[in-house]
This record gives sequence, C-alpha cells and structure tokens, in this order.
Amino acid sequence: MARNTVSRSLHDVGLAAWFGGTLANAVALNPAAAQAEGNKGTGAVANAGWDRWTPVNAAAIALHVAGSVGQLAGNQGRLATQRGVGSMAVVKTALTAAALGATAYSRVLGKKVSQEGAVPAQSGTTPASTTPKAVADAQRQLSALQWVIPALTGALVVVSSLAGEQQRVTEVHKGLLGRITPS
Repeated sequence: MARNTVSRSLHDVGLAAWFGGTLANAVALNPAAAQAEGNKGTGAVANAGWDRWTPVNAAAIALHVAGSVGQLAGNQGRLATQRGVGSMAVVKTALTAAALGATAYSRVLGKKVSQEGAVPAQSGTTPASTTPKAVADAQRQLSALQWVIPALTGALVVVSSLAGEQQRVTEVHKGLLGRITPS
C-alpha cells in the first residue's frame, strides 16, 4: 500500500476544523452573543462571528473534500477487494453529503439573519419577541442545525477512525480472506 499522507492530512485537518468550529460556535458563540449590550447587539455579535467563520469553514470543507477524494483514489484496490471497506465508504459518503447539505442550508439561513444586520435576539439562534418574523424563523431552524452539523461531522470522525482501523495489516488480511471464502 502506498502512503496517502497528503490526502489523509487534508481530510483530517479539514474535518477537524469543520467539526470543531461548528461545535464551538454552537457551544460558545451563539450563547455568548446574549452577553452583548442590548438585544440588537446580540444579533450583531452573532452575525459578525458567523460571518467571520464562514470563509474558514468553507476552506475547511474544501480541504476535507479534496482529502476524501484523494483517500478514495488511493484506496481503490482495498475498496474493490477488502470486505467492509466499500460499505464504510458508502456510509462515509452519505454522512459527508448530509453534512454538506446541512451546512449549505445553515449558510442560507445564516445569510437571511445576517442581511438584516443588528436584529433583536436573545442569543445567536434564539429570537426575541421583537425579532422580524423571517429572521426569527431562520433562527429557530439554525437552533437545530447548530447541533446537527457537529453531530454529522462527529459521526464522520468516528467512521474515519473505522477506516483507519481497516488499514491494519490484520484487518486487510481478514477482509481479503472474507472476500474469497464463503461466509
């Protein structure tokens, strides 16, 4: 097996930033925005934080996807011959697609909130009674998505650990034997 250090690094660093950044924003930024002066300040702080994070998150996702493509290319032989690797790759691809979709939808909602500027809010994802309806609706959806994205990317971390375990020599041998011997 050839080394895939570059693609593995892109995959892992991108995924780490995507997971960690979205989790940190859900745990810290959104609730901390409530500490701003007045409820209009809350919206402004949350919007500024998310607007700063967006290009970093986009770069992290691009690194992850590029690394994932490199991993697939570098492991074509194992995908075709080692039992369990194809299934793992399908699960990982489905999780990645779900995380990408949730992230993209979250960004669409985030733009709705951000375009309104310093709107009143109780926290980054909790509207105030005076928050405009369209923004309040977007914030309510973002309240759920702020946890969905780290859950999906966290699941990707777990499946990536499985993928690494499948590359152990003993696992490769078992997987190859499993392909050629009947169950």
